[in-house]
Amino acid sequence: MNRSETMKKLIWGFFAAIACLYSAGCQQAQKQPNIIFLLTDDQRWDAMGSMGNQIIQTPNMDALANEGVLFQNAFVTTAICAPSRASILTGQYVRRHGMAGFGELPDAANVNTYPLLLKKAGYRIGFIGKYGVGNPPVDQYDYWQAMTGQPTYEHKDENGNYKHYTQMCGENALEFLQSSTAGQPFCLSISFKAPHVQDNDPRQFIYDPAYKDLYNDVEIPIPNTADDSYFYDAFPDFFTSNNEARRRWDIRFSTPEKFQESVKGYYRLIYGVDVVIGQIRKELEKSGQANNTVIILMGDNGFYLGEHGMAGKWYGHEESIRVPLVVYDPRLPQSKRGQKRDEMALNIDIAPTLLDLAGADIPATMQGRSLRSLIDAKSPAWRDEFFYEHLFEYPTIPKSEGVVTQRYKYLRYIESTPMFEELYDLQTDPHEQYNLATNSDSQDLLNEMRMKCDALLEAAR
Repeated sequence: MNRSETMKKLIWGFFAAIACLYSAGCQQAQKQPNIIFLLTDDQRWDAMGSMGNQIIQTPNMDALANEGVLFQNAFVTTAICAPSRASILTGQYVRRHGMAGFGELPDAANVNTYPLLLKKAGYRIGFIGKYGVGNPPVDQYDYWQAMTGQPTYEHKDENGNYKHYTQMCGENALEFLQSSTAGQPFCLSISFKAPHVQDNDPRQFIYDPAYKDLYNDVEIPIPNTADDSYFYDAFPDFFTSNNEARRRWDIRFSTPEKFQESVKGYYRLIYGVDVVIGQIRKELEKSGQANNTVIILMGDNGFYLGEHGMAGKWYGHEESIRVPLVVYDPRLPQSKRGQKRDEMALNIDIAPTLLDLAGADIPATMQGRSLRSLIDAKSPAWRDEFFYEHLFEYPTIPKSEGVVTQRYKYLRYIESTPMFEELYDLQTDPHEQYNLATNSDSQDLLNEMRMKCDALLEAAR
């Protein structure tokens, strides 16, 4: 071999080595996907077309579900905005993270939220919208366009033109995406205010006027349990005499006209979020980031639309605790797209799932489980029950706790004397119309559920 041939081989070997290193680097980068976590406020599980609602228009949410993984049995462990958001951030039950109301997330919990843990793992982190968990560590975020309290919907731009808060969240999201670089993975959390009502405003559901004509030509069916008897005959005096959920029902659902106006307003607010999701996906395609960006959509709790004669959330019925959950991972092979999973997924599963997707360590203090094996179409041993708690101190919202299994639900109001309990067979009574707690034939089941609740309570601490 002459000198010239030797040099050629050395040069080709050098470039081959560089190519190999570059390829390995690309493969390593692909192990850390970009993550966008979308959280809606008060969106119940069936307020989405892909969950069987044939009236609501959610084409972009449905596309994520059809192209990703739809969790059909997703729940929150506490149905109230701030504590549920704290559980999402920390992967912990309220009894562990310690934020039962609208105060501050304790420091020990704050440092172990999924965004800050992902930042330690090399991620650029951003937060947009309603933070809702006390005073956040703003200075630790790379991008911050959030509000700590309850945002208002109606704003104006620099020229005095109307701008809806959902639209503002969308514009902030595009700004974050456009300022991201290919060399660093990102985690963007967008916490919408929609479809939460505007408290203390008589209009309640303040949607973008651009969507005012949506649903004008449809009649929303009234729920099976909207009759007064499902409130006054189903609950004792301590519950019915001065109840926040009933007071808000009177504002929103007490007449057929109010019911139609409120539910359509609720649906229009969700449509506004759906539009923003479409804008985000277009930007990801435009910037070349779509193929490595996982998008997760969840609600922070459900919402009564007149069921059981109530409005709001707080209590343990399906309408209040069951939420939408979609995971869209473009890296999944086609054979794993469009899954509909029946396993119980919880809000406390979000933080460990995001960390797992990023290849980051999951703290032992997190009580949720990563959903990654389910997303990957595997069938691991999984939970078949979970603990529910609502410990917010408020005079017109009785505290409650309970346990939900695949078939039964047990709830108890922990400050009532004697203690009031609810027991439902979800298999035969999906609308929770018949309380079995006072049924003599159900006492063995009632005692079994009481003991199960006690055990899960201890495990939640």
